[in-house]
Amino acid sequence: MTVAEVRRSDLSAFLRTRRERITPEMVELAPGPRRRTPGLRREEVAQLAGVGVTWYTWLEQGRPINASAQVLDAIARTLRLDGAERQHLYRLAGHAETPVDVDTGQVTPEMRQILDRLADMPSAVTNSRCDLLAWNDAYAAVFPELVALPEAERNSLWHTCLNPAPSTMLLDRDHELARAVAVFRGAYSRHSDDPCWQDFVRRLSSESAEFARLWARQDVADPGPREKAFKHVSQGVLRFSTTSLTAVAEIRLIVYTPTDEATRTAMGNLLGAAR
Repeated sequence: MTVAEVRRSDLSAFLRTRRERITPEMVELAPGPRRRTPGLRREEVAQLAGVGVTWYTWLEQGRPINASAQVLDAIARTLRLDGAERQHLYRLAGHAETPVDVDTGQVTPEMRQILDRLADMPSAVTNSRCDLLAWNDAYAAVFPELVALPEAERNSLWHTCLNPAPSTMLLDRDHELARAVAVFRGAYSRHSDDPCWQDFVRRLSSESAEFARLWARQDVADPGPREKAFKHVSQGVLRFSTTSLTAVAEIRLIVYTPTDEATRTAMGNLLGAAR
């Protein structure tokens, strides 16, 4: 498939899944007779957005038609897209900025110095593909299996999907993994013409039925602060607030800040054992 065909296919799937989650009651339409599919009908989306039924049908079918920003705005409002989903829609429809190559960002000496100064806070530098580029001792103490992987396999999304028994496990894994896949899809829409990204999705989908299922949902989210809890094999429950800071291009510094005294004590134990 060409780049344009891939984008149109993704746009088709995305619009369909967003339409299916909107009920008639949510947009003040009568439920009407029994529906064969969930959510709104195509003609209802077209009516609410003020566009032609045939035109919207072609758009959702992935036909090569051009959609203006104004029309996309109307569709986004009708489908109640949030900020991340709206940007994703624009990118798939060809209204995105030029993609940034995630591999051009370098881990500078300044970044490494910041990592080292965050001594008792697990911290790492990643790109938008979830590749782990650099980390401090505290991060290695909490996530030893991930940092021990060969460089080509050191990817947090891949590790979460395929490592069945890490020493540090997410307590709310189902919810957090679903969100991680949604954040990854937001980044993927900027790189859908990149064979490396395409191959990553293809390989992870074939290896992980869980990822394939979440990927098919077409959910999109922006990265942002989170509250995360993990169960460590020797230290019990660790609780962190995570902060994601953009460094350069699509390179992010992620900092895990302990949120309770038990976690701060556990971090001291882990770092003491590592020294």
